Amino acid sequence: MKNDVKHYADLLNTIKARIRQTQIKASLSANAEMILMYWDIRRMIHERQQKKGWGAGIIPRLAKDIRNDMPEVKGFSERNIGYMIRFAREYESLPILQQAVAKLGSPSKKEKPVALATGEGKVPQPVAKIGCQEILQRLVAQIPWGDNIPLN
Repeated sequence: MKNDVKHYADLLNTIKARIRQTQIKASLSANAEMILMYWDIRRMIHERQQKKGWGAGIIPRLAKDIRNDMPEVKGFSERNIGYMIRFAREYESLPILQQAVAKLGSPSKKEKPVALATGEGKVPQPVAKIGCQEILQRLVAQIPWGDNIPLN
């Protein structure tokens, strides 16, 4: 009987730890999606400003219209949209050095059979197919939004 209580307590503790782990992962995943959405919002606003010649006046209007059309959605005040723009602009202006593997060229037609047969030669890796901007976004998305704001 005493052994059953200990086994139950172990099971309960393991399940509680798994629940907490999943809650943390879900929170981090939601944060990452939110950060990527903010980045994309900045991109959309910037594109329109460039193509249509819109100025900063679009931001108060967007904040007001989002608040009116989606009152249940929080976090899109004029100030926060400004943070989104500044946040993405700051990270986009960072000089990013490509990883060495991304600089490798594809093997020429002559090199391919030898490179594939011997494992030698310049063979692009999957990471080379991901753009530096995307890598940066994935890394930055792991930083909570509240911690990103003071960094800018």
